[in-house]
Amino acid sequence: MNYSQAMDYMEKMNGLGSVPGLASVTELCRRLSDPQDHLQFVHIAGTNGKGSTLAYISTVLSTAGYKVGRYSSPAVFDYRERFQINGKMISKQAFSKYLTIVAEQADEMQKQGLPHPTAFEIETALAFLFFQEQKCDIVVLETGMGGLLDATNLVRTTLVCAFTSISMDHMQFLGKTLTEIAMQKAGILKKGCKAVSIRQNPEAEAVLQKCCKEKNIEFIVADVNDATKVKYGFNNQKFSYAGYRDLVIPLAGRWQIENAVLAVRVIQVLGNLGFPVSEEALRTGFRATEWRGRYTVLARKPLFIIDGAHNADASEKLAATMEQDLTRKHKIFIMGILRDKEYEKIIHNTVRLADQIITVAAPGNPRAMSSYELAQEIRRLEPEAAGVTAADSLEEAVEMAYLFASKDSVIIAFGSLSYQGRLAQIVEHR
Repeated sequence: MNYSQAMDYMEKMNGLGSVPGLASVTELCRRLSDPQDHLQFVHIAGTNGKGSTLAYISTVLSTAGYKVGRYSSPAVFDYRERFQINGKMISKQAFSKYLTIVAEQADEMQKQGLPHPTAFEIETALAFLFFQEQKCDIVVLETGMGGLLDATNLVRTTLVCAFTSISMDHMQFLGKTLTEIAMQKAGILKKGCKAVSIRQNPEAEAVLQKCCKEKNIEFIVADVNDATKVKYGFNNQKFSYAGYRDLVIPLAGRWQIENAVLAVRVIQVLGNLGFPVSEEALRTGFRATEWRGRYTVLARKPLFIIDGAHNADASEKLAATMEQDLTRKHKIFIMGILRDKEYEKIIHNTVRLADQIITVAAPGNPRAMSSYELAQEIRRLEPEAAGVTAADSLEEAVEMAYLFASKDSVIIAFGSLSYQGRLAQIVEHR
């Protein structure tokens, strides 16, 4: 199939939804000769910060001279972002080639009376096949949802499991308590690997420690409180940690220091497992890291920021950053939230900081709250909040935001990653 046919096929597969469990992806990869067994992995689980941590680790490793595959989701700006080697997306030709191979096996499974693999299972198998045929030295792998029953958990050759912030999200699949959710995340742990985690909520950390002890896995904490000389900023942020002085990262948002601290410890552990990285490569890789769509500045006059804060924990961190860094700015929010998220908590955490709120719906996403429904919920939950206006389209939301803005304003769009790519295109081509 060509690229257009490949994308049509994946659009059809998206209709199959999400089905937790490993049986289908295991059978699919078996039919592809288990490409994942010929690779080595850094496997990342958590609720927020997985993508940024993946970006730091993979960029540093590729800077150090390794051929690094990276698999992440969701994509924000281009579907092929999911599959990268040394920061370069899979080509349309290569994607079509590998999807043809994987789809043939997936469709054959259905003909034989087995459940058809879901879109995410097909993408995961495609990633493994792509990275194996391209002879990647190491793959940095992000879980899609949870861990234990996530399709990526098919891997058996994990070197390091990394855990970013664990909080409440996807409760309909992962559990109603932090302990239950942490158990799902801990499901990626494999005997013989190393485990590195940020300093978690005590309830979640107790689960990780218990699971590591049961599997005789060393549990290493990357505690952001051990970072010193921290300097925050939009263009660059700086910190010292684990023997490295004045490390610089370009990603904005105060929470990025925590993700970078985790990445430092993972890189150090990998150094003892056959993947040494020089200090120069670490510094250069950190400076070169990109992760668009996460507290990303799109424009500066006025300041326009997009962020994927889509759950309670992420919205709380976004609010804390705004309170610390944007106190004197006139703040205009563009908010679009999915109905199955903790939208009440997202609203509670953020709208009190806004001077003007514009609501939107993610185009083409059946899970999205309509702009009018979201506006009504904001008025109901936070009657003292600033004025709320429902926009009929993303284009209208952007134009309204610019009309409301002055040179001292900041426009902040958040609530879901699902509309950020399109919003960025509108702003950049305005």
